Amino acid sequence: MNKPLSEHPNPQFQRKSYLCLNGEWDYKFSFKETIPQEWDGKILVPYSPESPLSGVNRILQPDECLYYRLIFTLDKEFLDEKVILHFLGVDQIAEVYLNGRFLIKHVGGFLPFEVDIKPYLENKNTLIVKVKDFTDTSYHSRGKQKLKHGGIWYTPQSGIYLPVYLEAVPYLHVESFKATPDIDKQELIINVKSNVDECEIAIEGKNKKILTNEDIHMPIKEMHLWSPEDPYLYPLTIRVKNDVISSYFAMRKFSVIKDENNIPRLALNNKPIFMKGVLDQGYYQKGLLTPPSYDDYIKDIELVKSLGFNMIRKHIKIEIPRWYYECDTRGMIVWQDFVNGGNKYHFSTIAFPLIFGIHHKDTHYMKFSRRNKEGRKEAINEFKQTIDYLYNFPCIALWTIFNEGWGQFDSKKILDELLKIDSSRLYDHASGWHDQGIGELKSMHVYFKRVKLPKKENRCIILSEFGGLVLPIEGHLVKGNSVYKKFNTKEDYLNAYQKMIEVDVINNIAKGLSATVYTQLSDVEEETNGFVTYDREVIKIEPSRFKEINDKIHL
Repeated sequence: MNKPLSEHPNPQFQRKSYLCLNGEWDYKFSFKETIPQEWDGKILVPYSPESPLSGVNRILQPDECLYYRLIFTLDKEFLDEKVILHFLGVDQIAEVYLNGRFLIKHVGGFLPFEVDIKPYLENKNTLIVKVKDFTDTSYHSRGKQKLKHGGIWYTPQSGIYLPVYLEAVPYLHVESFKATPDIDKQELIINVKSNVDECEIAIEGKNKKILTNEDIHMPIKEMHLWSPEDPYLYPLTIRVKNDVISSYFAMRKFSVIKDENNIPRLALNNKPIFMKGVLDQGYYQKGLLTPPSYDDYIKDIELVKSLGFNMIRKHIKIEIPRWYYECDTRGMIVWQDFVNGGNKYHFSTIAFPLIFGIHHKDTHYMKFSRRNKEGRKEAINEFKQTIDYLYNFPCIALWTIFNEGWGQFDSKKILDELLKIDSSRLYDHASGWHDQGIGELKSMHVYFKRVKLPKKENRCIILSEFGGLVLPIEGHLVKGNSVYKKFNTKEDYLNAYQKMIEVDVINNIAKGLSATVYTQLSDVEEETNGFVTYDREVIKIEPSRFKEINDKIHL
């Protein structure tokens, strides 16, 4: 059976008792709320029905249900006291049933959930997943998906779109862990959550017993620091009785410091660094938000490095944990966006600031499409869950809370709350516009004009989006075209890029510019402003030519 993405999806938290459930499932579109008796056909999980790789190619509408069915058996050798069923992503609202019994309901299309199915297992098992997806007709998080897609808004997707798997787990086990490096004190702060009072950890093969469910300060002598040039990872094993978790961590620090000219700069390991990044929306022509294979992750990251960048801004999407692992191992710094929601956006709120530079107070819920109290509560919970989910990945330097006013609200209150959860990273509270004058970063988006930095700004200035130059490649275009400036020849395109880097980036570094994010890595549907085509078949210009230009960007 074809089982795409069958390798373990999370090297940060890996057990040997792994069973992939990706592959062909039965599916049914229905207007009825009851589980169907007949099925439309087969769908290839974990690809959404809207994607070509699913074999379905059909958009789930807000008034429909999408049902999945998988019939499976488990070998007795696999079973343990618990059998945990993991869903890494089901968009947007999922109900799970096993052998006719309701197990769990989960709201939110971008975060994982799990449930113990051991009490309900039989010799032959029928797993049913019922899905509803309101896309952009409700306040739930949706990212760049839109039913009437076009321009910067993309084909919606629904249902199971990230891996599904099982783990056999003993009753006494590791529930989770949190690892925080502190290079100033030369220690790792580790907190292992468990239903046992004590566990054993091994760092680089050296064993030590520690208490669980509290912060333990572990000295790390002769630290080997993580950096883009030397992405060293410490192997980590956590054992509770018969439960063994394989993982890793890194010693590194992200912060803002003053340089010799008293200018606030981004810093890695207490040294100023210019983070030059590229926007990556993680869309693939055949799989939409799901890569055809994990090799596609590696190829994208390696392409970014070959172009001369040291950072990726993961834009309005949460990836499979394996993507962050690939960044960890390759020394790619990551700026991670939270996923936006809210009701229908007001054009004046999300677009006018690009032209007129207008900033509004984000406590005006109506203006920012956030009148729904339950939606605001759900968003804050998802922000916290995102940090918890991705906390242990060393590559992540920054969390982007809101982007261009899409469902923005109460950013000062939210920033204060999130700093209590994770103070080891930086925060961009309002990427692009509707800056509330808070935090350590002043974040700008500039398109269609020259970059001019604010003269009186005591925060670190980052250009979190700019560029968007277009070189269309015939035979690799989706119907429609980008709103950005188009060039007809490779040389004109490259010359425009070089001038933009020299004028808008290099000339502004001495004035305080500390990071840039070029838009974007790949073409996505009608947006053809990528370095590579949507199908990833054509890199538009030899990467070394971009690298030669980008290598001139430094402090």
